[in-house]
Amino acid sequence: MLDRTMERRALLFIWVFSLSWARGQVSYSIPEEMAKGSLVGNVAQDLGLDIQRLKSGKARIYTGDSGGYMVLDKERGVLLVGERIDREALCGRTTPCALDFQIILENPMEFYTVTVEVTDINDNAPAFKNGEVKFDVGELAQIGAKFVLEKAVDDDVGLNGLQSYSLRPSDNFVLNSYRVGGSRNVEMVLRKPLDREKQDRLSLVLTAVDGGEPRLSGTIQIRIAVLDANDNAPVCAQAEYKANVEEDAVKGSVLTTVSATDADQGSHGHVLYSISGIAEGAAGLFKVNEDNGLFQLVGKLDYERIKHYEIDVQAADPGGNSDVCKVIIEVLDTNDNPPIINIMSQLRSIAEDVKPGTVLTMMNIQDPDSDENGKVLCVLDENVPFDMKSTSNNFFTLVTDSNLDRERASEYNISITCCDEGVPSLSSSVTLTLHISDVNDNAPVFERSSYEAYIVENNTPGLSIFTVKATDADWNQNARVSYILEDSSVNGVPVSSYVSVSADSGVIHAVRSFDYEHIKDFHLCVKAQDGGSPPLSSNVTVKIMIQDQNDNAPQVLYPVQTSSSLVAEMVPRSADVGYLVTKVVAVDVDSGQNAWLSYKLQKATDRALFEVGLQNGEIRTIRQVTDKDAVKQRLTVVVEDNGQPSRSATVNVNVAVADSFPEVLSEFTDFTHDKEYNDNLTFYLVLALAVVSFLFITCLVVIISVKIYRWRQSRILYHSSLPVIPYYPPRYSDTLGSGTLQHVYNYEVCRTTDSRKSDCKFGRAGSQNVLIMDPSCTGTMQRIQNEKNILDEPDSPVEVSVHKNVHFSFLFAFLQNHGQLPTS
Repeated sequence: MLDRTMERRALLFIWVFSLSWARGQVSYSIPEEMAKGSLVGNVAQDLGLDIQRLKSGKARIYTGDSGGYMVLDKERGVLLVGERIDREALCGRTTPCALDFQIILENPMEFYTVTVEVTDINDNAPAFKNGEVKFDVGELAQIGAKFVLEKAVDDDVGLNGLQSYSLRPSDNFVLNSYRVGGSRNVEMVLRKPLDREKQDRLSLVLTAVDGGEPRLSGTIQIRIAVLDANDNAPVCAQAEYKANVEEDAVKGSVLTTVSATDADQGSHGHVLYSISGIAEGAAGLFKVNEDNGLFQLVGKLDYERIKHYEIDVQAADPGGNSDVCKVIIEVLDTNDNPPIINIMSQLRSIAEDVKPGTVLTMMNIQDPDSDENGKVLCVLDENVPFDMKSTSNNFFTLVTDSNLDRERASEYNISITCCDEGVPSLSSSVTLTLHISDVNDNAPVFERSSYEAYIVENNTPGLSIFTVKATDADWNQNARVSYILEDSSVNGVPVSSYVSVSADSGVIHAVRSFDYEHIKDFHLCVKAQDGGSPPLSSNVTVKIMIQDQNDNAPQVLYPVQTSSSLVAEMVPRSADVGYLVTKVVAVDVDSGQNAWLSYKLQKATDRALFEVGLQNGEIRTIRQVTDKDAVKQRLTVVVEDNGQPSRSATVNVNVAVADSFPEVLSEFTDFTHDKEYNDNLTFYLVLALAVVSFLFITCLVVIISVKIYRWRQSRILYHSSLPVIPYYPPRYSDTLGSGTLQHVYNYEVCRTTDSRKSDCKFGRAGSQNVLIMDPSCTGTMQRIQNEKNILDEPDSPVEVSVHKNVHFSFLFAFLQNHGQLPTS
């Protein structure tokens, strides 16, 4: 029957209403003792939320320390009873009794406050602490004597609480119920004198009835023993005693003193004090001295649990007469509770590129103290990019205050300290760990803005040349650097055919073997790219410089060594000491000290006659030439470079020591026979004469033609009144531009051997004479023609600049043409 009644009351009392708050709030009212899974209300509809929002926002209930009385069904958007609710266990006698909790949503973070009021049902009957109570009543007790009875306790409230008492039988006593303060007292009043001789013991039943439906009741047995002659009851000096005490008062503190007087004499007038009725939760906290009525604190008070106590103190004489006074204790709050920090929702990791103002944590801060002792202020550590904001009463959010940078701080231990405003102030702290996840916002950075690397020529392909290194301040994949060789060309050839770059290590390898004589340096561009999305990159220029090796031997330019000709330098017998015979000219295509050349005389027909300049290669006489010296002198000169190891070249120089050509010719004719040259000398002389004559005539025709052309050009310029630019013929420059040869050598040839006068001049160098026996004189004459240079003035001697290897065949033919030598 009780279950059906509860069901009817549940259907009668369930009601739903919502309030329009800034943050969203809804309230419900349900009766206690509802079955698990019972419907409380459609919270999604009442809050104006979509079912999908509840699912996507991972909706959940944050109850703090209120337990799991409520359950949120996200599929239907309804609030259900999670477990049986006992209003009396939850709230005691506090009314109204309500459950306050929040519904938390994420992405974005939101919360709504829900209040569920739990109404009382009549599920508790009034009950007495003891099964029976005994009184000793004198037979002389006067009509109207009062006997305080134990109060019944009903945990229900309102109409369901204790409403009335009844006493049976009621022959000698009537029941008097009255309200004092916030509670209802009950007492027996004697209405008919007792007669011990007729009845020395009485048995009564006190019944307490509540106002619920159905009405519940509880009983206690009253045993009365009739005594003789104590006809005056103690009288309390005050009906109520009030005292204020701080909740941190020490045990043994005297709160007040209860006083009562008895008009009887002797033992019948001795008053004893005792606590007859104590409120719930006050047991063990107070005591009264039975002799002097001192009311003391013997337990630990807690303002946050119970703020007000009402205790009944009975003053009784030995005869059983008594009076009751009430002691009212008001507990005063002290700041004995630090703030309680409850984390409602927390992000443990966040990307470094989040915008300022992003919510990281929601907190509920509670302080059970009252007034100033319960006001809370929360602060953060200094120098952190976060801020605390109060969203509503007791609710705070931790938000980002500025831009984050994982490269400066990848993790924050955020210390939050909450202090109340009590004296002294109490505080609580909590440390939140927040990891900053990486975003690819840093490009790789090379250690240097540019690099120079060196490699020795003739290297092995695949040799490691240099290593470029770039670092990325990001983390993990965003900091993984790959190296890429940028497309470019070196002398029209892709740079990838010269070098390669390791993608992981940045090591630059040579793809081919380098030759310093072909390429001395080149540039390449290396790109460092990270593994982020999108990837970031940076470039650096690397200059590869080829270092020279001594891999080329010196090359002798003069005198020219051929297998079909014989070249001889002529030295007159009248030559003085230091006479310049000739100069060995050599070059080395290497560079630096590898191209520094030195000249040494290796072998000679007469070592005492000639020497070679160590640095310049000049062959000079070191003593006076005598008649005893052989006409034919053969020198072997070694040219060495300064490399490690040194390389060398050898050249043979033939020198003719003679004053006249016939002597030279006769000696070198024999010499040519010794060298197995068996061709007919006359044939070559005739052939050389013909070629030289032809070339001479051709030169004259060209000279005349050039003169006529220039004369006509000058006349045209003269008549055109244009500025005349004089023409200067260029000097003959050295063939290789190496700086090891002189620019011009002047050779002077006279018509007669005893005359120093000349109508035609050739270049000479140190009065050297060259004797040549060469069957291929035609090619030599062609080279000479290509090397001549004609001056502009028609009356000046003809000057021709020639290389030092002017062949004697040309000189010989020239002299024959002018009648200085016989034609046969």
